[in-house]
Amino acid sequence: MNPRVRHRSDEDGKDMDRRVVQESVDWTSLAYDPMLHVFTLLDHRDRASLASTCKAWRSLGASPYLWRSLDLHAYRFDLSMAASLANRCADLQKVRFRGLDSPAALVNLRAKNLKEISGESCENVTDATLSMIIARHEALESLQLGPGFGERITSEVIKVIAICCPKLKKLRLSGMRDVSSEAITSLAQHCPQLSGVGFLDCLSVAKRTSNMDWRVAVESWGKLPNLTGLDVSRTSIDHAAVTRLLTSSRSLELVCAFKCTMLEHDADLDPDRVELARVEQFMEQPRREAVSQANAKLPRGCSRESSLRGFVPVMITMLVYTAKEPKRRRVDVLLGLAKSRNKLVAQEAAGALWNLSPGDPHKAIAQAGGVKVLMELLFRWPLDCGQLLESAAGALANLAGEDKCSMEIAKEGGVHALVRLVRDCDYKGAQAQAARGLANLAAHGDSNNNNAAIGKVPGALKTIIQLTRSHHGGVKQEAAGALWNLAYDEKNRELIAALGGVEASVALANSCMNTSRELQESAAGALWNLSHSEENSIVIGREGGIPPLVALARSEYADVHVAAAGALWNLSFNHVNALRIVEEGGVLVLGRMCTSSPSKLARFLAALTLAYIFDGRLDECVKASPAGSTSKSVRLANARISAVNYIDSFIKTCTDPQIFATAPSLYTPSMLAQVLERVRIPEAGILRCSGEEIGRFVRMLRNPYPALKKIAAFALLQFTVPGASHAKHHVSLMHNAGYPRLLRGAAAATSTPHEAKVFARVVRRNLEHHQP
Repeated sequence: MNPRVRHRSDEDGKDMDRRVVQESVDWTSLAYDPMLHVFTLLDHRDRASLASTCKAWRSLGASPYLWRSLDLHAYRFDLSMAASLANRCADLQKVRFRGLDSPAALVNLRAKNLKEISGESCENVTDATLSMIIARHEALESLQLGPGFGERITSEVIKVIAICCPKLKKLRLSGMRDVSSEAITSLAQHCPQLSGVGFLDCLSVAKRTSNMDWRVAVESWGKLPNLTGLDVSRTSIDHAAVTRLLTSSRSLELVCAFKCTMLEHDADLDPDRVELARVEQFMEQPRREAVSQANAKLPRGCSRESSLRGFVPVMITMLVYTAKEPKRRRVDVLLGLAKSRNKLVAQEAAGALWNLSPGDPHKAIAQAGGVKVLMELLFRWPLDCGQLLESAAGALANLAGEDKCSMEIAKEGGVHALVRLVRDCDYKGAQAQAARGLANLAAHGDSNNNNAAIGKVPGALKTIIQLTRSHHGGVKQEAAGALWNLAYDEKNRELIAALGGVEASVALANSCMNTSRELQESAAGALWNLSHSEENSIVIGREGGIPPLVALARSEYADVHVAAAGALWNLSFNHVNALRIVEEGGVLVLGRMCTSSPSKLARFLAALTLAYIFDGRLDECVKASPAGSTSKSVRLANARISAVNYIDSFIKTCTDPQIFATAPSLYTPSMLAQVLERVRIPEAGILRCSGEEIGRFVRMLRNPYPALKKIAAFALLQFTVPGASHAKHHVSLMHNAGYPRLLRGAAAATSTPHEAKVFARVVRRNLEHHQP
């Protein structure tokens, strides 16, 4: 079979690029992990509604994993809501809300291990209210309240926070009328892990006595060993305090002081560590200028990884999905970001390119030099940057599905880069995408030499074979897909066999019965192409490859039918394998496929396999065998009757009785052309036969069984259709062997069934079409 392009799969080996919609889906039968992911996409109300539908989902909806974080920002948070949620919140760690009708609401969640509280518009909260909340949640690591908070809060509650929450790392309070230096000192004494502090919209930060000012607060903050960020926007902080703070603190990286009137016009401050931009003006600028200014004003003294973690994904999502920006311009921006030396920026840009690369947008990426940029990512970043390398390899794999791009990737060293990733990277996602990239590079065997080139890279085939034994479903699937494509090349087939790839493929087929459709198809496909070699076919049969292929032929999926039937067809060319197929119940399975598979190609392949088994060769071998030949002959005779009937039924499904009713007129060129159009199976163009196989079908035209004569002529018709991929190859084989004369004899013989005569005349017409 021709190599085929591999689409993107998730970690379980499931195809993410296809858009196939099943007629019906039993959602209750889905595995635990996929359904758990579905639940994570819902808010708390929808989760509760979904959980109420059945017992299985009720248990799923109560999973502690779903209730570690709770966003109530869009709902009224009161006692009734708290009561309805309390039994699920034992492991709750994060809560976000807007407005707080009663402090008891938060307390009644009974989330003793709550680590993060974020609220706004809490105008009615008092010292007593907040103190009660704080006292019940001693494990707090982050407390962020505001805007719309603080007018009724005093410095006393900050002391409570300091004493009750020694694990506190982030504190952000907005709108307090005053914050005493004693409160700040208390935070420094009791909360040594504080890394981020924010007091915003505070009218003053000073002790109420006349001899205390900002200097005491600065001294307290300077003693915090982990303090990296301080936000004092819209306060009365002055130049001396900021300068002293930046000098005294060894850990502080950024001070935010938006709209601090005493600082805005101070030219002596270090702009690398103090951000003074006016937020309102910044947000009103055009988006492109805003992004540029944000990058330009990123303080050099702060950690870019942490500072950009939230901003970069949003920005890149905006670039990918905003329709106002021209496609090429978006791609140019993303490629520019992919060149960044910041790991997070490069990773997010590569991920966006991965998402854009399937389908039509890949042209814009290729035209903008995307192949070279993605290749640079693979070479520049170390192997422990798994997610970044996965995204880059995934984008390259998509681009490699196009013939021209695949040649460019190979020219830029893509084969070596992807082999290195497959061989040396421990990150499973990166391994899977690199294997898919190699499979797609090998998917153009008739138009370039990438397929053969991959086999020449030291260790490439050996590593891919090893990956078929991975415990990761996606890695196994992509490795099997790569073997499927690579085995199309004859030399690669020999090397794969020498490295134990045939045995590994049989083992994979035996282990994939209860896995994804895509993995089953890939495992059967690898055996299909490997079995083009007679030596490999013998090994596959000897190693136990026939039972799993017969089992896969029972699959409910048409794609699996095609790959399994194709492999069985190749294997049945050998009489020992043919007998094993019969003994494994393959006749019944193939017969059902002949008449009921959704795939016409699968039905055709099943009919060809049955024809190979019962064309007479197997009978001769059984007669020549010693003991048990009589019983075997009887079983074969019974099986042959069923097989012939199945083949005949297949032929009937492919022909139009009305056309075949008028025998004389069928032999005119126009009617023969009409027959060809009606019976042609376009997908059969991927099939490539050897001279011996073509000869077997020609000799089958003389078989005593009419059904075998029909399928033989029908097969030769499919193999010689003008314009098909391998038609010229098949026609050349037939001309060189002198088969046109035999076709004329078969078409004229009185013993030839009517359908076979018509098909034979169509084949002769196809041969004439290909003559010089």
